[in-house]
Amino acid sequence: MNHQPEEKRFRKFYVEWWKIRRSTIYGLIAAIVLLIGVAFTTWYALRYDWFSQADLSDAPKDAAKIISFEGDVRITRAATRETIVVTKQTYAAAGDTIQTQSDGKAVIQMIDGSVFSVRPNSTVVIRDNSSLFGGRNVRVALDDGQLNVRTQEQMDGQNVVEMMDSETKLREQTDASFNADAATNGGEIRISRGSVETTVGGQTATITENEFAAVNNGKISDREKLMLAPRPANPANAAQMVDSSGSGVSVAFSWSDDSPGVASYHLQVARSPYFALDSILVDRSGLTSREFRLAGISPGTYYWRIKSSARSGQMSEWSEPARFNVARGSSNSGIDVSEWNVERVGGTVYILSGRTRPGLLVRAQGREVFAGGDGSFRLQVSTPSSEIAIEMSDDRGNRAGFVLSLRTAQVVRRF
Repeated sequence: MNHQPEEKRFRKFYVEWWKIRRSTIYGLIAAIVLLIGVAFTTWYALRYDWFSQADLSDAPKDAAKIISFEGDVRITRAATRETIVVTKQTYAAAGDTIQTQSDGKAVIQMIDGSVFSVRPNSTVVIRDNSSLFGGRNVRVALDDGQLNVRTQEQMDGQNVVEMMDSETKLREQTDASFNADAATNGGEIRISRGSVETTVGGQTATITENEFAAVNNGKISDREKLMLAPRPANPANAAQMVDSSGSGVSVAFSWSDDSPGVASYHLQVARSPYFALDSILVDRSGLTSREFRLAGISPGTYYWRIKSSARSGQMSEWSEPARFNVARGSSNSGIDVSEWNVERVGGTVYILSGRTRPGLLVRAQGREVFAGGDGSFRLQVSTPSSEIAIEMSDDRGNRAGFVLSLRTAQVVRRF
C-alpha cells in the first residue's frame, strides 16, 4: 500500500478547502449585494409611494380615472353638489363637473380608453346618462375653456363632445381640440388626426385631419386648413441672459411660422408657466412681424408663447411655452452648496450631486435640473477637463457660480 507523505496530504486538503471556501465567499458576496439591492429598491419605492394604491373603493363602476393633474383642479359631485379639490384618490363619475383654475390641468381616461385633457380655466361636465356605465359610450360637455381628446384605435361605442349648440362624434384614432368661450357663446374645433362629425342646428359636417371649423350663433363655419402654432425661436427654451448693467436686459423675441394666410400674431410674456392673469407682463396682439423687442426686463424667470390669427378669423393654438432666465450680474453669496460629490460613470462622463436651496436651478454645460424639495440635485455632464463650471439661480435672478474639481469634488473658486 502506497502512503503519501503527511505534508502532501495536508497540502492537497488545503487546496480543496480553499476552492470550496472561495466559491462560498463569492456566493455570500452575491447574496449580500442582492439583499442590499432589494433593500434599496424597497426603500426607494416606499419613499416615492410606488406601492400606494388610490383608494377608489367608493367609486362607481366604470368611473373615469384621473390619470394626472397639476395645479388647482376641482370636481363638483352631481349627487351632493359638494365641491372637492382633486387628489390622486379622486375619480370622475357621470354628472360630475370638472373645473380647472388658471394653474390647473387634468388628464382623464374614460371607459372606452379615450384620454381627455382639460386645460387651464376650463369647465367640463361628464353627462349623466346610463350609457357611460356598462357600455363603451362617452359623452361630455365643454362649457368653457379648452378640452383635448384622443380616441383609441378601436371603438365599440360613441364618443361625443357637446359644446355650445353643437354635438361632435369622434371617430377612432382621432386627436381633436375643442375651445369654448362662454362670454361670446362661440367655439372652435380643431382636428390634427382622424375625423369627427359635428351637428349644429340640424346641419351636419365632417371635419377631417388638419381642418378647423368655428361654431357661432347656432351655425358651423366652412372648414379651413388648420393653422399650426408658431414655433418660438429666440429666446430659446432654457436660455439665460445676464443683467450686467443692473438696469435690466433687452430681449428680442422671434418665431417662425409655416401656416399660410397669417394676418397677425399674439405674444404673451409671463412670470408663470400657466400664464395666470396676474402674472402676465406682456399681452400684445395685432403684431404683423415675426419679432418683438422688449427692454428693461429685470432679473427673474420668464415664460413666453405665441399664436397666430388668419384673415378668416381662425386662430392657432398657443405654442408650447418657452422659458428664459435673466440673472443678476453679480454672484449672490447667500446661495451655497454642500455635500458636493463627483461620480465618474466612465470615460469623460460624470454625475455631479450636492445639496442647496430647494427649487434652485442648477446649470452646467447647457444642461439643467431643479433642486428637489430637500435641496438635493444630480446632474450628468461630459467633459475631458478636470474642472467644470456650475451655476445656481433662483426665480428672482439671483445666481452663484462654482468651479468644481472633478478629481477632488472640491470647489476651486466661485464666480
